Parts: sequence; C-alpha cells; structure tokens
Amino acid sequence: MVIDLLLIALAITLDPLPIMAFVLVVASDRGVWKGLAFILAWLACLVAVIALVLALTGGEPPPPRSPPSTAGLAAKLAIGLLLVFYGEHRRRRLGPAHGPVPGSARKPPRTPRKSPHASSRSRSSSSMTSRMDRSSAWAAAGLAVFLQPWGIVAAGATTVIEADLSHFSSYLALFGFCILATSSLLAAELYVVFAPEAAQARLMKLRTWLERHQDPAIVVICLLLGLWLTGKSIYQLTS
Repeated sequence: MVIDLLLIALAITLDPLPIMAFVLVVASDRGVWKGLAFILAWLACLVAVIALVLALTGGEPPPPRSPPSTAGLAAKLAIGLLLVFYGEHRRRRLGPAHGPVPGSARKPPRTPRKSPHASSRSRSSSSMTSRMDRSSAWAAAGLAVFLQPWGIVAAGATTVIEADLSHFSSYLALFGFCILATSSLLAAELYVVFAPEAAQARLMKLRTWLERHQDPAIVVICLLLGLWLTGKSIYQLTS
C-alpha cells in the first residue's frame, strides 16, 4: 500500500495543470491568501476521499479474495487501464518529435524573430492574471477542487481500501500521502511568503516552461502510473 500511495501522490503533485493555475493564483493580488485557500481546498478533497473510503471499510482492509477486495482490485485495474489509454491518446496527439526530417536539406540559419505565439501567450497570461486579481479566495478554492486530478485520486482511493487503522504506520502513510500530494503547491506558497519578489519572477518562468512541456509530462505520468497499477492489479487478482 505504501509504495502505491507514494507513486500516486507523486503523480498528483507533479501534474502540471494545477501547478500552472496555482502560479497565477499566488501571482495575483492578495495571492498568499488565495494560495492558502487553494491549498486548503486541495487538501480537503484528499482528506474527504480518504475519510469516505475508511468509513466504508471501517478502517479494516477486506479479507483477501473477498468480494470487496476483488472489487477494489478490479477498480484499480480499470483506472490503470484508463490512465494507459489516456496517456497513449495524448502521446499520439503530440505527433512526430520536433526537429529536422532525416535526409532533408538543412536550411541556412535565419535571424531569430520574436514569435507571435510567444506574444500571444504573454497576453493570455496577463489576461488570466488580471482575472485572478479580481477573484476571491473562494474562487481560488473552487479552482482547486475543479483542477484536482480526480482519476489519479480515485486510484488513491482504491489503495486506501488496504489501510488498517489498527496500525500506526497506516496513519503515517495516509498523512504522508496528503502532504506529498500537496508538496509542490506548499513549496510554491512558502516561496512566495519568504521571497515574494524573487518568487513572482521565477514561478512565472516555471509556468511558461510547464506550458511548453505539459503534454509530454502528462503522457509520462499517465503511462508510468497506469502501467504500474495495471500490472500490480493483474498480479494480485491472479496470484
């Protein structure tokens, strides 16, 4: 259970979409408070899912080969397959890798010009930052709920079924899952609190970088986690 929760928490915290949105939140007017509302709502979603699962299991893992145990493994297998299919779908949408076609003649270098797409992205970021300036902390909290990677969180829920609350280690594993799944947001929030001027510039650069690389990142996260969940679920169902 611990390894599964670790991998799932890493996938959640490395998801680029929530990080990109959070950067805009903390870069807005009263960004520290809005960022705190975002983080609290994010954590509340994780805690609510864990509490719901533990309420259904009573804090005791179902016996092996029992219908609840088999259903949990089947659900984990289904989520793993969906992640693999989604990752492969995103990978196909990426198209061929950028770069010169093998065998094609190289064109002489040209004087670099400012890309219109770069200026378009800059205007888009400014527009979104302006909207975040006018938004409230409640809006930031709602954004956190909306951007929660619910498919991966569902995989975490199927893993929490195995938690045994009679052992203190299970409490530590669940607490560590929540903290690790929120670690990227917590790091950005603390950076803004203790070094606001440097944080603003560097976090916006991070957002620009993530904007260019979000699709490959999502593909890697979905494929790796999906293959792990699928392989382990099949092994547990057939062993």
